[in-house]
Amino acid sequence: MRVVRVLPDLAALGRPFDYEVPAGWEADVGVGTRVRISLNGRRVGGWVVEDDVDPTERETKPLAKVTGMGPPAPVIALAEWAAWRWAGPLTALLTVASPERAIKGLPRPPQRTGLARPAAGDEIGLHASAALADVGRPTLLRIPPATDLIAVVEQAIGGTAGPVLVLVPNVGWADRLRARLQRRGIPAATSWAEAAAGWPVVVGSRGAAFSPMGRLGAAVVLDAHDESYREERSPHFDASLVVAERAARDGAPCLFTSATPTVVQVTNCRVVESSRDLGRSGWPMLHVIDRRGADPRTGLYSEDLVRVARGVGRGRFIAVLNRRGRGRLLACASCGELVRCERCGRSMSEHEGRLRCGACAAERPVVCAACGHTRLKVLRVGVARVREELAALLGVEVAEVSGPDDAPVPDTQVLVGTEAVLHRVRRAEVVAFLDFDMHLLAPRLSAGEEALALLARAGRLVGGRAAAGAGLVVVQTRLPDHEVLTAATAGNPGTFLDHELALRRELSLPPNTALAELSGPGSAEFFVALGIPGAPIDDDRWMVRAADHQELCDRLAATPRPRERVRVKVDPTGL
Repeated sequence: MRVVRVLPDLAALGRPFDYEVPAGWEADVGVGTRVRISLNGRRVGGWVVEDDVDPTERETKPLAKVTGMGPPAPVIALAEWAAWRWAGPLTALLTVASPERAIKGLPRPPQRTGLARPAAGDEIGLHASAALADVGRPTLLRIPPATDLIAVVEQAIGGTAGPVLVLVPNVGWADRLRARLQRRGIPAATSWAEAAAGWPVVVGSRGAAFSPMGRLGAAVVLDAHDESYREERSPHFDASLVVAERAARDGAPCLFTSATPTVVQVTNCRVVESSRDLGRSGWPMLHVIDRRGADPRTGLYSEDLVRVARGVGRGRFIAVLNRRGRGRLLACASCGELVRCERCGRSMSEHEGRLRCGACAAERPVVCAACGHTRLKVLRVGVARVREELAALLGVEVAEVSGPDDAPVPDTQVLVGTEAVLHRVRRAEVVAFLDFDMHLLAPRLSAGEEALALLARAGRLVGGRAAAGAGLVVVQTRLPDHEVLTAATAGNPGTFLDHELALRRELSLPPNTALAELSGPGSAEFFVALGIPGAPIDDDRWMVRAADHQELCDRLAATPRPRERVRVKVDPTGL
C-alpha cells in the first residue's frame, strides 16, 4: 500500500493527513500533485507534500481524485521556507505556485536557439556579466533609472545553459519584455505549463518567484526595490527575497538591479555601482520649487509650476497627487467643524454630490452635521478637484488617471492622477509632484526610500538629463534640503542611503534588527506568549523585535496562536 501525505487547501487547518493511492493511480501521483480528498464528510482540494510515507493514522482513506499537476518538490520546499520566513499559511503560497486551471499534460519545449552570449561592450553589459559570475548571495547592480535593462537580461540568458528566471514589477512590463525577447529569437514562457515544460526563460511578476522551473541557471530581479514585489495578503512575502533564496539553493547567480535600492538590500547584497558619469546622466533634471515662502492662497499651484505647464510643447504634462476624490479633507464654511463620519469618526470626502466615508462607506448629503450649513470648504483636495482647477488654469482639457489598471489612459496632453499614473504612461515631457512633502513625511519606515523611488520612476518617463529631448521632473516642497531631494538632484542615491543607514543603526531598526507587526483581537495575548521585546503601537497592534530573522521567525513558528484572530506581518514598512 502506497501512502502519501496531503496538505488540505484549508488555511485554518494547517496540517497534512495521510491517504492511500488507489491502484492504477501510481503514475499520476507524486509530490506536488493536486488532489481531492474526503475530510470530515466533505471533499476538499489539497497538495501531495510527501510521498511513500509511513501512515500516522490507524486507518487511511483513499484519494478521491487526481486534479492535475502542481508545484514540484523543490518549489514546495521553497514555499515551506517562505511560510516560515513570513509567518503565514503554507496553503496560500502553494496556491500562488499552482496553475489557475487543472493541467494534466505539458507542451513540448522549444529548441534552445539564439541564446549565445551577447557582446558585453557597454558598461552595463560588463557589470552584469561580472555580477552573474558570482554565486552565494545576490549581487545588486545600482544603475540610473533611464537605463534600458534588456542588456542585463540578455547577459543572464546567454551566460548559462540552465533556465533563467526574470522577475519584473508588473504584468504589463512582463508582457513587453517577453515580446522583446521573442523578437530576438529567445522563447519566453507565457504560462505555468510552459515554465514546467522547460522553456529556457520565464518572465513574470511577483508570483513567478514560485514558477515550476527546473534547477535555475540564473535569476534576475529588475527594479528590486519596487513595492509590488511585496504581497499584500498573508503571508506578506517579498518575491525578490524568495528568488534570492531559490537561486542560493540551486547554486545559481542572482542579480538585482535598482536605481534606488533599499538600505536592507544594500546591506545584504554585494553592491556594484555604475560609473559616476553614467549614474548622473541617467537621472532626470530635477526642478525643486521651494514653497516655504509661498502665499497660502495660491494653493497647490505655484507660479513656477503654472509657467512650466504652459511651456510644455507637444509632449505630455503629468501632475501627481496621491489623494483620490475631489476633497479629501472638508470643513464647514460656517462653523469650521471638520466633516466626519457619524458612524466611525473618520473624515469624509465629496463624491458625486454626496459625502462618503472611505473607511466604512457610509454616505450622507453635503451638509454639516454640527450646524446644518451646506457650504463646505476644501482643506485637502484630491485628484478630481485638481483636474478641474488645472483645466481652468491652463485652458486645456485635463484627464484624470486614478481608476482600474486595465482602464485606457485618456489621449490628452495633460493628465492628473495618483502615483499609479507613473506606471500606466510610458513617456512624458514633464512630471510634476504637486505636494511631495506628503511622501517625504509619510508616517512609515520606508517613506524616504519610496519617495526616492517615485522620483526615479518619473525619471524613466522623462529620460535621463543627458539624453536628447530629455524632459523635466518638478517637485513642489517645503523641504528643499531633504536628503531625498539632494540625492536625486545630484543623481547619487548613495548619499541618501548613507544617511538612512546611519539613522536606522542609531534607532536599532532594520537591517540592524528584525521586526514584526502583530494586529487583531488576539495580538496582545500572542505578544505575551512570544516573550520577546516589543511595544504597543495602538489598539490591538503590537511591534516585536529580535536580533535577526532566524530568532524572530523561529519564535513566531514555535509559539501557538491564540483562539482569537491575530495577523502577523514580518518586515513591516508601515510602522
